[in-house]
Amino acid sequence: MITKQHAEAIIKKLQAEIHTKRDAHDLAVVYHNGKRIASFGIRRGSRKNLGHNHISHDLHVSPHTCLGLAQCPVSKDEWLEMMGQKGLIN
Repeated sequence: MITKQHAEAIIKKLQAEIHTKRDAHDLAVVYHNGKRIASFGIRRGSRKNLGHNHISHDLHVSPHTCLGLAQCPVSKDEWLEMMGQKGLIN
């Protein structure tokens, strides 16, 4: 399960910008060469054990790869290469 702590680690690794919204979620947006290539919501609640499993879909990777982003086996450059192979960036 992807937790809020994992989500925060992914935000840091991908150097995502946080856009605060009025509802219970913030939006993390990942840019590459000035273009938005991915975004995902982060709950602001204090319950850190709530799942954020949607992030893998939003980042266009498997849950395993998403967890790898959070726990360090997958680097930002490796993720960007995956996005290029999927035609999401050039």
